[in-house]
Amino acid sequence: MRIVLANPRGFCAGVDRAIEIVELALERFGPPVYVRHEIVHNRHVVEGLRQRGAVFVEDPGTVPEGSVLVFSAHGVSPAVREAARRQRLRTIDATCPLVTKVHVEAKRFAAAAHEIVLIGHQGHVEVEGTMGQAPEETRLVENVEDVAALRIDDPEKLAVLTQTTLSVDDTRDVMEALRARYPAIRLPRKDDICYATQNRQDAVKRLCDEVDLVLVVGAPASSNSNRLVELAQKRSAAAYMVESAEQIDPDWLRGTSSVGVTAGASAPEALVQGVVDRLRELAGGRVTVQAQPAVDEGVVFQVPAELR
Repeated sequence: MRIVLANPRGFCAGVDRAIEIVELALERFGPPVYVRHEIVHNRHVVEGLRQRGAVFVEDPGTVPEGSVLVFSAHGVSPAVREAARRQRLRTIDATCPLVTKVHVEAKRFAAAAHEIVLIGHQGHVEVEGTMGQAPEETRLVENVEDVAALRIDDPEKLAVLTQTTLSVDDTRDVMEALRARYPAIRLPRKDDICYATQNRQDAVKRLCDEVDLVLVVGAPASSNSNRLVELAQKRSAAAYMVESAEQIDPDWLRGTSSVGVTAGASAPEALVQGVVDRLRELAGGRVTVQAQPAVDEGVVFQVPAELR
């Protein structure tokens, strides 16, 4: 069996930064450190931080007054920030800088009396945070059918934002439908899309050209991990998501001579190596492992000043 590792894969700069923020907060302030929502969508990461003293909550109102509260990488709405202020919490913001940039744009468009169309997934925590920046002005669309159902007051004052974990490919059809219906619409800048999402999807496209089966290490709640599975399936490869090596079904490997392995942006590399080890075991050790050419994404985000 031949195993091909996708590049890039796994942690992105925003996830690296968010995890480091919680780790530094635990060192600086000692446990418990409270975190609003899962810091990233990966149970292994969350459990590791929980064992060190992180406590994950949804409502800042449940956090003891005066405690340290970290906002997750997905971002939060102004209402969540206000709830933390009322509780007199010391807050540390681990929001991915790319998400923060979209929040700033939402507030800028709202201040200029624009209505906003947000392309994203209903109920996703990032979407909730972005919509909270301008709730009266923002309309959520998930697909082309939602575009057809839109009711806009002034098509001349309309702007588009996107959930950062959707790639250019993910949003293309919806964007084209919006352009066709509202020719004057202000489209998002290209750099609003998360570089990591696009890069990992491009790597999976290349992977599908050379393997029979694709395994995506990720979590069911991870938007970008789900998109990787869907993309591989659309390109006619068998594809499955696994949270860890134990979830690999030996039946998936029947008649398979090559397996591609990748990971969503919140999955640690140790889980990828565990999957490789499990595949080697299931193949009786008769495997070769190769990787796509290394990719330097060239992105590093600094932690907040109070933790440096």
